[in-house]
Amino acid sequence: MSLRDLLLTRIRATGPITVADYMADCLLHPTLGYYTTRDPLGAAGDFTTAPEISQIFGEMLGLCLARAWLDQGQPAPFVLAELGPGRGTLMADILRVGRAVPGFVQAARIHLVEASPTLRAAQAEALADHAPVWLDQVEDLPRGPTFLVANEFLDALPIRQHVRDGTGWRERLVTESEGALTLALAPAMPVPELDFHDVPPGTLVERCPALPGIIATVADRIADGGAALFVDYGHRRSRGDTLQALRSHQPEDPLANPGQADLTAHVDFEAIARAAAPVAQVSAMTTQGVFLERLGITARAQALAARLSGPALDAHVAAHRRLTHPGEMGDLFKVIALAPPGAPLPPGVDP
Repeated sequence: MSLRDLLLTRIRATGPITVADYMADCLLHPTLGYYTTRDPLGAAGDFTTAPEISQIFGEMLGLCLARAWLDQGQPAPFVLAELGPGRGTLMADILRVGRAVPGFVQAARIHLVEASPTLRAAQAEALADHAPVWLDQVEDLPRGPTFLVANEFLDALPIRQHVRDGTGWRERLVTESEGALTLALAPAMPVPELDFHDVPPGTLVERCPALPGIIATVADRIADGGAALFVDYGHRRSRGDTLQALRSHQPEDPLANPGQADLTAHVDFEAIARAAAPVAQVSAMTTQGVFLERLGITARAQALAARLSGPALDAHVAAHRRLTHPGEMGDLFKVIALAPPGAPLPPGVDP
């Protein structure tokens, strides 16, 4: 039975489901979910993340975390963690550049939060020399100094969608119409988590129920030592429908092929700051292009370019542009950093 058939059967039996429930089944169903059945990355997959575009992305993040480690007195040992580590490419790049910082790699204990068995296998191969430990959820991260990175992790967390209606909200639900999945609005009701005072009637607002707990857990881990970098696409505050599906690098209707396409939504960076603020220092939201330029990505790209020519050089230049240019990932993606109270923020971000 396909995931579409399972969802239709469920809806017929128990009624419409939330967008969050739909996303969770599409991405993480034990046998039919998108992440549990495939490697979604690269040219043969459905999307390409920044670490797969060029090694210089991971190198810049690695140097950023290493600088934060030095600023905090080089704690040893420490947890070097990644949430949603893909094929392990980003962590491998962080560890490679980290060798230039005496003691950093030797003190690191690698922890990866990953739900996909397929991607865990790829990470094991990429990081075979570093004895990574895999965790099922963020709450499993051990205590102690923790330096953490999460690139395009939060955008895959299931969201709920609500439309402002008077002093209440009508939730967007996934239901059935003539044998097909479709969207409908529930009756209006209060949603205590949402403040309607500055939201015009008819506005759609997204909220991610899992995000506050995940961010609070990370903030708690680093409160006594460490740093966290979250890199994702999104905005300062949620407004409008951002649920999207990618299949074979092309956008499609999120309801068209459950379990066969990647589903994501833009990240609400204000929600990240709000969840972390009680226990950690939080940077301002900084565009990825500005962040990478401050860390020296252009100088590193030029050094690598000196050894390249022909198509390899063209691809390298294009990759640098894609990561940093405002018209590409440079402005679309944002960075927010966490640090312990009183510690320096990691370099590259706005205070």
